Amino acid sequence: MVPLSFAGEEFAITQGRALYWPRERALLVADLHLEKASFFARHGQMLPPYDSRETLERLALAIRETGARRVYTLGDNFHDSSGAERLEPHAAGMLAALTRATDWVWITGNHDIGKDGKVAEATAGGTLADELEIAGIVLRHRALRGETRAELSGHFHPRLQVTVRERRIRRACAVVSGDGRGSGRMILPAFGALTGGMDAGDPEILKALQPARAIDAVVPAGGKLATFPLWRAAA
Repeated sequence: MVPLSFAGEEFAITQGRALYWPRERALLVADLHLEKASFFARHGQMLPPYDSRETLERLALAIRETGARRVYTLGDNFHDSSGAERLEPHAAGMLAALTRATDWVWITGNHDIGKDGKVAEATAGGTLADELEIAGIVLRHRALRGETRAELSGHFHPRLQVTVRERRIRRACAVVSGDGRGSGRMILPAFGALTGGMDAGDPEILKALQPARAIDAVVPAGGKLATFPLWRAAA
């Protein structure tokens, strides 16, 4: 794990794209997109049906490594509102064990609620919330433009692309903004095994984090936190 100071609190980023909050003994993950492969299979695009199992195995490992007692998922937990019904028995058992072993809170995202109001997580254990505020930090699925409180969110699946020694490297990353007042906002990388990504410097991401004085991509590398500037306010 790599230490990270954010909004006056000490966190740590795990190698598996989760954020650990030691004071709260809480693990935060975004965009699990469970049962994404089975969703595409229903629409004729056949993918290996093991993405949920892999995602939950990685999540269980992060819980063991950090000793987390709470888990907050930051939305788009299932790929669609019927995802929980499609979990194969092994993955369903893994999820049930995790939600029993921790104080588990599902923050819902745009993929989680169907047009009929059905919520995928309703039968998966844990509790549901649209958003939460803990120790002055708002937890929600999508960054709210104009938010002046500290905020943790997901939704955008940010990825950083850099060229090192003529080799192009593309990695999931977090995007962090600073407002010059000691607060800030962070978009977490997607945690799910079958999730794509958006360029960390995409205008939609930069716009979502305004107002800000600086926006950076951060990536754990070699036990340290590498920071890559994405945007700076005009002097």
